[in-house]
Amino acid sequence: MTKPTPLSGPRHSPAGGGPARQLVVLLHGLGADGNDLIGLAPHWAARLPDAAFVAPNAPEPCDMAPAGFQWFSLQTLSPPEVDAGVARAAPLLDAFIDEELASLGLNEDRLALVGFSQGTMMALHVALRRAWPCAGIVGFSGRLANAAKLEAEVRAKPPILLVHGRVDDLIPITSMFEAVSNLGAAGLKLEWHVSEGVGHGIAEDGLRLAGDFLARVLR
Repeated sequence: MTKPTPLSGPRHSPAGGGPARQLVVLLHGLGADGNDLIGLAPHWAARLPDAAFVAPNAPEPCDMAPAGFQWFSLQTLSPPEVDAGVARAAPLLDAFIDEELASLGLNEDRLALVGFSQGTMMALHVALRRAWPCAGIVGFSGRLANAAKLEAEVRAKPPILLVHGRVDDLIPITSMFEAVSNLGAAGLKLEWHVSEGVGHGIAEDGLRLAGDFLARVLR
């Protein structure tokens, strides 16, 4: 079996020009790559002038598109298959986060994870099971995997912001409300927002709220 390639992807250095004092890891969705989310960094750089941004490519070529990557296959959408896929991909993302923090000399409380769609699933699964809480998690247009195991497996409880489009036809908004319910039951502190008239994407109101959230938790 071929050894997985270590994660890597595009970066955005701190806008202030000095050393990084915070780290924001951006996790893309199915069939995309790191370039899809690194474009968020300029929207937030003025609020986070000391933050480094990195957007790793997911570990597998996408099996549902001619280009792009996936954290795990979504050929089968059954909950057990999805839950297993997230769990299989988690160690690679965990190791990447460890390496990035070590390279910058930062602790977990200087880290934020931002996910979109499948990337939100990865951010929530990994961050809540790490030994120490990160500063915060932003999840756009995603869902919570392995919800039934969360209360037993949760180790860290960082603040969370979930944002979802009202008319998302790929991951319905009910997925966000289910996540809110399950995360709350597990003792997580979270905020959520519905982007009216928005489908499976990130709108201006979500960008603004996420920027406010990141600036608050990484202050």
